[in-house]
Amino acid sequence: MQADVAIVGAGIVGAACARALARAGMSVVIVDRGAPAAATSASGEGNLLVSDKAPGPELDLALLASAHWPRLAAELADELGDSFPAVEYERKGGVVVATTEAGAGPLRDFARGQAEVGVETEDLSVAEALELEPHLNPEITAAVHYPQDAQVQPVIAAEALLASARRSGARILPHREVVGALRDAAGRITGIRTAAEEIHAGAVVVAAGPWSGAVAESLGAELPVHPRRGMVLVTARMHQKVFHKVYDGDYFGATQSADAALQTSSVVESTPGGTVLIGSSRQQIGFDDRLDVAVLAAVARKALRLFPFLETTPVIRAYGGFRPYIPDHLPVIGEDHRHPGLWYATGHEGAGIGLAGVTGELIGALLTGAEPAIDPGPFSPSRPSLAAHLTPTPEGAA
Repeated sequence: MQADVAIVGAGIVGAACARALARAGMSVVIVDRGAPAAATSASGEGNLLVSDKAPGPELDLALLASAHWPRLAAELADELGDSFPAVEYERKGGVVVATTEAGAGPLRDFARGQAEVGVETEDLSVAEALELEPHLNPEITAAVHYPQDAQVQPVIAAEALLASARRSGARILPHREVVGALRDAAGRITGIRTAAEEIHAGAVVVAAGPWSGAVAESLGAELPVHPRRGMVLVTARMHQKVFHKVYDGDYFGATQSADAALQTSSVVESTPGGTVLIGSSRQQIGFDDRLDVAVLAAVARKALRLFPFLETTPVIRAYGGFRPYIPDHLPVIGEDHRHPGLWYATGHEGAGIGLAGVTGELIGALLTGAEPAIDPGPFSPSRPSLAAHLTPTPEGAA
């Protein structure tokens, strides 16, 4: 089988890459070891956030994504028509709160720094926060409103991107596990081998989320992507009592922590179906997918600090998933400087849904020679902040 590009991973990031490349006129084959959009993309909350990112390259990418998602959602709706489910794009906004006096100052300082680089922020009094969220705990000490925060239904969004990519000629091969790389005489990667076939390609893009490290290894490369486990509680349906994405100021610290031990913070939001999603946790325990009651209890306790009414609300289920964690907390987007022909679109941790569309556009620009919408340097596999986590290439090696 021959293609211009072979993409490994049919989640939302791989789907966005496939769509961008296929629409640019390239022939694309996507392989996935399971079913499309059935792994990490099916285990998230669909967050499109700017509120949880400090000034720097990831926030720059998130601001670009914030402007891109409304256009992308509209394009998908126009292209796929009424017969395809809506991606449920909603610019619901976020409210970030402090629950202690010690946390109030840092929350406001963080928001001021974001505002200086273009994030829309609104410092709220407690009374103003309660106007936006009447059921919020009145004992909070500070709050900031982020109008740009939004949400999509992640599985539908991934499926819509895949459907759009198919309409432009992309082929999707599910239940194909990559077992090795094809290389030319100079060592350049020229395709992939699965148990079923060889796929020859001018470029291979690894977009396998938390499995990207293992895929890279199967291709003879190294990438320090590790799974970071998270769990979410889902309540019974109710009349809407939570109107924004609401979380406490501990959330940013949890996202940036390098600690493998359990990190929890309060994240609460409603869904269009009437349920409430309650998170979040972060824990590096490999690919252990067993639900942990102690973790769920810790998540629930913290949520009560934001919304006391949840104490009497039934929980109908819980689920978990794995985020693709990178030690320097930046996605990896670009060609591997050690292995020509091998590209990455991975390492977004909990921001993959929000950053998928612009990641696809960036990969598309880099592979077609178009002008990228943002400087790709900070996301390159060769960036200095990632070097300490890579085995040095032997002198004289490719």
